[in-house]
Amino acid sequence: MRLSLLVDLQRCIGCDTCTMACKQENGTPKDFFFARVLNMETGEFPKVKRSYLPVLCNHCADAPCVRACPNKSIFKRPDGIVIIDQERCNGTGACVSACPYGNIYLQAEERWYFPDDSPYEHFAKSRLENGKAKKCTYCAHRLDQGLEPACVVSCPANARIFGDLDDPNSEVSQHLFLQKKQTQREAFRLLADLGTDPSTRYLKPLSQMCSGGRGNEK
Repeated sequence: MRLSLLVDLQRCIGCDTCTMACKQENGTPKDFFFARVLNMETGEFPKVKRSYLPVLCNHCADAPCVRACPNKSIFKRPDGIVIIDQERCNGTGACVSACPYGNIYLQAEERWYFPDDSPYEHFAKSRLENGKAKKCTYCAHRLDQGLEPACVVSCPANARIFGDLDDPNSEVSQHLFLQKKQTQREAFRLLADLGTDPSTRYLKPLSQMCSGGRGNEK
């Protein structure tokens, strides 16, 4: 089994619903965004285009953060999800430096949205500890209950497809199969040349296919 989140950039509208759903589900501190959406503008007036690139932990098969952690607090589950053990993490920041994608967060002093005694803060801090490295887990706590990640469920454009890459009948595998057949699009990975083999994958917008753009594919 290898769980993967596929982002179809043809469908993404840059609404940031995934970002907000992630913050609500995980109760992250201020300035912590496990599900960012990069907003990019290209071209020159009047021919200007806006594009969006959602980014999150890539749950790499060969994860640099796992190797870098001196306290062995980062591990990979049998389903491929990379987890930071909040109890074992001692906040050295080695994982932050090792991640080439900038998707691990660590601050010596964290700022929260509500008073410490509020129900929301109690919920958040029950799984996230101050001064510890934090990142997207594909909502592992939801997966263990048979639910999908919060960002996948909340996306109004169905731009996020989640499932097992090793299962040809999974939703993510079926979407990849149909898109390759119907639009000739194949999934690509960010910074594929680094050899980290990310589980998070992307499909290019159709406009890039028509213009011959190829990106950094697998």
